[in-house]
Amino acid sequence: MNLKKDELEKTPVRAVAVGVEFPEEDTAASLEELARLIDTAGAECFAVLTQSREAANARTVIGKGKLAELKDVCENNGIGLVVFDGELTPSQIRNIEDALDGPDVIDRSMLILDIFAGRARTKEGKLQVELAQLQYTAPRLIGKGKDLSRQEGRIGSRGPGESKLESDKRHIHRRMQALREELAEVERTRGVVRSAREKSGIPRAAIAGYTNAGKSTLMNALCGAGILAEDKLFATLDPTTRKFVLPDGREMLLTDTVGFIRRLPHQLISAFRSTLDEVRYADFIVVVIDASDPEAPAQTEVTEGLLAELCEPGKPRLYVFNKIDRAQGPYLPEDDPQKGQFFVAVSALTGENLELLAEKLQTLSRLGSRKITLYFPHSAMSDLNRLYRSCTVESAEADDNGILVSLHADAKTAGMFSRYRIGDRDE
Repeated sequence: MNLKKDELEKTPVRAVAVGVEFPEEDTAASLEELARLIDTAGAECFAVLTQSREAANARTVIGKGKLAELKDVCENNGIGLVVFDGELTPSQIRNIEDALDGPDVIDRSMLILDIFAGRARTKEGKLQVELAQLQYTAPRLIGKGKDLSRQEGRIGSRGPGESKLESDKRHIHRRMQALREELAEVERTRGVVRSAREKSGIPRAAIAGYTNAGKSTLMNALCGAGILAEDKLFATLDPTTRKFVLPDGREMLLTDTVGFIRRLPHQLISAFRSTLDEVRYADFIVVVIDASDPEAPAQTEVTEGLLAELCEPGKPRLYVFNKIDRAQGPYLPEDDPQKGQFFVAVSALTGENLELLAEKLQTLSRLGSRKITLYFPHSAMSDLNRLYRSCTVESAEADDNGILVSLHADAKTAGMFSRYRIGDRDE
């Protein structure tokens, strides 16, 4: 099956999701998620096939009997795509395609890469996706001697990649090197912007969480960011940073990040490193959780595991249990300021409890703050204005030579204006 893009949009490819049930693994939840990924990619998940096994078949993952059943389903129902929930080797793809003699065969990671390819909008996002595809997909697109040219409209082969990838491996390596160099230049530019934000002294929070937890909807509700928010996986790939005004009038920066998912391809984490570094450089993290999803505990565990790879342990977190308009509000643990952990239940869609969320953000922004006193001579009024933009000044007294101000400031802000400090004390 080789549908053109316009044909694909009119007639979604029928797909079958295939998974192996290993002992003590939650295969059902993973396959349900795989079916949603297939839908997000623009295909129709026609059926889900599973087989219980102690270990995967080395040649075809599933056994001969289940493979024959899969072939019958494909032949009798016009199936054009088979997606395995686990990772496939190149030889397994070839063996399965030979046995099925018709449908394309890809794995979960290839499907996720395809979705990213279809949703990347910025130059950086497209470069990151192409690099990840070349790192993961190219060596696996081999079954049945198929031409590896990018066949427009085929799920698992979309994206900005080069044509006939297998005909010249040296070309692939050259292209990957060129992509890394372009991304390094983008990262240098991002670093300049990040440095300017650090100098501003404005606290920064990264919004992270499982895909489709409502991060973009929350960002839109808080900042009017205008980010695309769909009820689909990976609706947003490119990070967006917006200013948010706290209840006390101070400003903070919120950055929406790409959603996480089970078994997110490592190549994507590597390729999106500069984007995901927004999590590492943030002062604290807002972890958004879909409170209406029964898989929320498992999804939060996945999120925490990926965050552990991206940033140092102990970074303060605000856990936002979203979508309480769809389900009864969850039990919330008590806030623990000593550990830097705070909790709130909201509905980003209806606006319920967003005021409380803003108060929690304000509390987080003051973690580690201390009472300081600064004296600005009249010649430093530009710095005083910058202080007013980034902090709440609690008192100010003017004399003939300058202005004496008192405020609570975190270590970063205190350091920025250290030359004006005349004394401080912990509080």
